Amino acid sequence: MARIIVDEGFCKGCGLCVDACPLHIIELDGARITPKGYHPAHCVDVDACTGCASCALMCPDVAITVER
Repeated sequence: MARIIVDEGFCKGCGLCVDACPLHIIELDGARITPKGYHPAHCVDVDACTGCASCALMCPDVAITVER
């Protein structure tokens, strides 16, 4: 089972990972704000994640780690 880890210290909520996810299981968390003032990305269905790493490859801030 794969999972993504978003480093909220680096995530600026740009949404590129949201667009890159082929399963559409990544969203920006509108309920939370990071110390830098951004809505961080998070996975809404951890069990559906295949570990393709499209989100991590697209992230310009290298804020996403994929564990397989």
